[in-house]
Amino acid sequence: MSGALYSPSEDRAARAEITLFRDWCAGAFNVSLPDHNSFHRWSVSERSTFWSAIWDYCDVRGEKGGVPLADTGDMLADRFFPEARLNYAENLLRKTGPSDALIFRGEDKVHARWSWDHLSKTVSRLQQAFRSLGIEKGDRIAAMLPNVPEAVACMLAAASIGAIWCSCSPDFGEQGIMDRFGQIGPKLFVTCDSYWYNGKLIDVAGKVQAVEPQLGVPIVIVDYCGKAEHLATTLAAGRTFDDFVSNFRPHGLEFERLPFSHPLFILFSSGTTGVPKCIVHSVGGTLLQHLKEHRLHCDLRDGDRLFYFTTCGWMMWNWLASGLASGATLCLYDGSPFAPSGRVLWDYAEQEDFSVFGTSAKYLDALAKEGLRPRESHRLDSLRSILSTGSPLSPTGYDYVYRDIKSDVHLASMSGGTDIVSCFVLGNPALPVWSGEIQGPGMGMAVDVFDEAAQPLVSGKGELVCTKAFPSMPIGFWNDPDGARFRAAYFERFPGIWCHGDFAERTEHGGLVIHGRSDATLNPGGVRIGTAEIYNQIELLPEIAGAVCIGQDWDNDVRVVLFVKPAEGVRVDEQLKQRIRLQIRTGASPRHVPAKIIAVSDIPVTKTGKVVELAVRDVVHGRPVKNLEALANPEVLAHFTGIAELSH
Repeated sequence: MSGALYSPSEDRAARAEITLFRDWCAGAFNVSLPDHNSFHRWSVSERSTFWSAIWDYCDVRGEKGGVPLADTGDMLADRFFPEARLNYAENLLRKTGPSDALIFRGEDKVHARWSWDHLSKTVSRLQQAFRSLGIEKGDRIAAMLPNVPEAVACMLAAASIGAIWCSCSPDFGEQGIMDRFGQIGPKLFVTCDSYWYNGKLIDVAGKVQAVEPQLGVPIVIVDYCGKAEHLATTLAAGRTFDDFVSNFRPHGLEFERLPFSHPLFILFSSGTTGVPKCIVHSVGGTLLQHLKEHRLHCDLRDGDRLFYFTTCGWMMWNWLASGLASGATLCLYDGSPFAPSGRVLWDYAEQEDFSVFGTSAKYLDALAKEGLRPRESHRLDSLRSILSTGSPLSPTGYDYVYRDIKSDVHLASMSGGTDIVSCFVLGNPALPVWSGEIQGPGMGMAVDVFDEAAQPLVSGKGELVCTKAFPSMPIGFWNDPDGARFRAAYFERFPGIWCHGDFAERTEHGGLVIHGRSDATLNPGGVRIGTAEIYNQIELLPEIAGAVCIGQDWDNDVRVVLFVKPAEGVRVDEQLKQRIRLQIRTGASPRHVPAKIIAVSDIPVTKTGKVVELAVRDVVHGRPVKNLEALANPEVLAHFTGIAELSH
């Protein structure tokens, strides 16, 4: 199609799972579904039939019951599969044999490979070990782990008995650990001994010792760097992973079949505006939504190799793990994606024949700025899809992928989040890819864009909403018995409608553009501007390594202030500032041009790499930042205090 960066061939589009499923539904339900738009409309208007079809088409193991959806007309009261019984781990561990289930690399330091049989045997031993501690259905197991195979095994063992899994990455500090796990009262804490990052061995013994008396539970230590046995001896109730499972022989796995809405995961919000929210996700909702996204939107097949660059503290880890339910091999990585060089993940992709390569928009931008061209340096014949999330992927990022990585790859930008452990909008392997655009809403998701008066927008920017219930809506928040905090988080803006907090816009191709978080939207002179629109222009300037944009209260209005981190050896002088202004003026609009451009030494980000506009805005206005533990580099905020240029 003219103007598209990529269009699948007729054969590739016809063989895509989303096309095959559309044809299957048309036949099974005697309905005319001539194209994708009609298919999506049907999936939303006939949600009960659609989600029941997903269950059957994906061969979910369990008892479905006779009611796919108890539709009350109220998002908060609707219930999917109220009669169903199933187990998440049973559906992920259906495959057996000596082929690879998990492949792991920890930078260039540690390699591992687990077969499906080895994974099942390890889960069996862990299942028995958990039960020996008295862990039962509904109990919480907390973990601070790198993205290692043992993390997947522990999660599956927890799910197999109906326990609730909660995890974070080992770069969290003592306060960050307790802000999360202190709220949920776990019965067991699983940790590592140390971890590798950017070629350095980073010890965690001090913070594990500090949180032990606060958690007051047994601690199991995965031996990642050869220090587990020593760390165990320093704890009151510490045991190595190997010792923990040593008394149990593998046998046939037992799976506790649970109600569809039984808790599976507790995920934690970023915590940049206070103590993290504990978001509870269900067994059935998580499984069904992930199967739909993997099979239909990512075209994931049995035997494919699925990679996502993530930590155990990001919802994409949970999303990645669910790939086992489609028979995919999970390719795990832990550490810096630039250690020992920017080639490391592409070396991995080439050597293990990745089918799907998932990452963040920030990583793709960093690759482009380093001038790396994997299409020239690596064999990527097996790579069909590149997935991007975490922040909006700029048009520059799209161009980079097709120019310098692979010209015939399906590039899918995705957006959703921890709140729904999945996506509202994402890719479609049977449709063209347009620069800067997410291809469309997820199947079965009643996604819309509303104006301030809660009216749908055909064009223009507004709030991303979902107007009907969907399976992966959270059960609620932990320790929120009357649901007041949950309703305030998503349903206060537009009563009865899920408001996600993203500033979005429809496109003429049926796709969407996410312009950033709506709570960070700039509003100079009453005109709403998404920060992503400014970042897209900044990414075109090689002299700038990073940026954060905020609205500063000024003279009874708001003015746009842009902080920039210069590339190495670059000085932000008046000439460069003029280039920045010109780029923004011509690439976006005159309204987007910042009133102030100020150089800083670094940009503050969360542990998942998201720029924290709200924290910078609070510092600039002299307000306390509520949770520094959520940031990867909280010390950077000091650079934004008392900047003279902000006072005039």
